[in-house]
Amino acid sequence: MEILSGEFFTALITIILIDLVLAGDNALLIGLVAKNLPKGQQKQVIFWGTFSAIFVRILLTLVAVKLLQYDGLLLAGGILLLYISYKLLLTEEDINVKPSKKNFWGAIGTILLADILMGVDNIIAVAGAAHGSTLLVIIGLVISIPIVVWGSAFVTKLMEKFPLIIVLGSALLTWTASKMIVKDAYVSKFFTTQEAIYTFETIVVLVVMIIGLSVKYLIKRREVAPN
Repeated sequence: MEILSGEFFTALITIILIDLVLAGDNALLIGLVAKNLPKGQQKQVIFWGTFSAIFVRILLTLVAVKLLQYDGLLLAGGILLLYISYKLLLTEEDINVKPSKKNFWGAIGTILLADILMGVDNIIAVAGAAHGSTLLVIIGLVISIPIVVWGSAFVTKLMEKFPLIIVLGSALLTWTASKMIVKDAYVSKFFTTQEAIYTFETIVVLVVMIIGLSVKYLIKRREVAPN
């Protein structure tokens, strides 16, 4: 992939959008951890927690990018990402973590551990969207994670006001997953033309969206139905 090409910028925008949709809970966690500390340390924890999270996330994503080059792993990663995008349609974002660390290094450790555990979806999605480009991974995460951390309140309110953003985010993840699947060595031989690839990607996105939204509708109807 050539730097500054249309494909490069499309992949970069995809990575940034993926993080904006998926990383809101990680950003809110950093805020929760910082609140447990004295005010003089809160800004330091937010800064170093964010910096450490970016560094660790880049390393893990680069590892994932390399692993996805092995035959069969793009297919497995794509299927897992399909499940993640489906779950995104069904669930509301809740922060269930109750950080209790009240010292500086304990807070940093909590942020890093939680970011790794809560960031698996981001890592897989970004690795798939990067198409093997280390530069895309680094640029995308360096841009998007600070935006999410310092703009998490705005992003969260925006998603609450416009639920369509979640649907569009899920569609983006599904599209990324379908692109991963068709590029896998075990699958690519079945798609000999670009038209066949586009048709498959479109069908996958439509199927996941229809199933996910239908199940969500049925769940909501069941919740509001009188006992």
